[in-house]
Amino acid sequence: MLDSPKWSKAKKRLTDFLCETLRSRVDFQVINYRKAHDQLGRAVITVDKVEILSMCTITAAREEFYRVRDIRDKSNQYDFDDVPKNRALQDQAHKILKADGIYGQYDFYFALEEYLNSPIEELLKSSDVLINILCLLDRRIGKRTLLKMEKTILKEHELIQYFYKLRCDAENIKMNQFISSGIAVKK
Repeated sequence: MLDSPKWSKAKKRLTDFLCETLRSRVDFQVINYRKAHDQLGRAVITVDKVEILSMCTITAAREEFYRVRDIRDKSNQYDFDDVPKNRALQDQAHKILKADGIYGQYDFYFALEEYLNSPIEELLKSSDVLINILCLLDRRIGKRTLLKMEKTILKEHELIQYFYKLRCDAENIKMNQFISSGIAVKK
């Protein structure tokens, strides 16, 4: 887990990777709740000082609890002593949360660690939404790569679509009218 001194170094590296056109517009913040039992809080990605993605540990834990409960109800799996089965239910619920765009601060940390320690070519193949977002903001991704992504971007998660449009707009890349109209823009 990243604590304050490590977060400041990670944030510096992350900011260094930001493309020049978005460097003054995009910010990453980590807010830790000192009085929380695990002292975790949330990670935030802002664009023009507006929160676009909030990755709150408390919200993610609560939603994971509800998803596990729903899965148990649908499958009648109420053996609470079966640790492997319970772990599998939690993993299944966590995958559902990520698909729904609900992340905890720890999800951000895991994605950030992989992002900072992997080559960009490998990261582009990732199915993780957070890693894809970081790649879209990365200066190592050029206009040609962004244009190649245009064909498949509508199949991606809405958060990825948002950051793709943000990056294309910042780089003055003209998207196909069909594609640009299909991307939802958060306000």
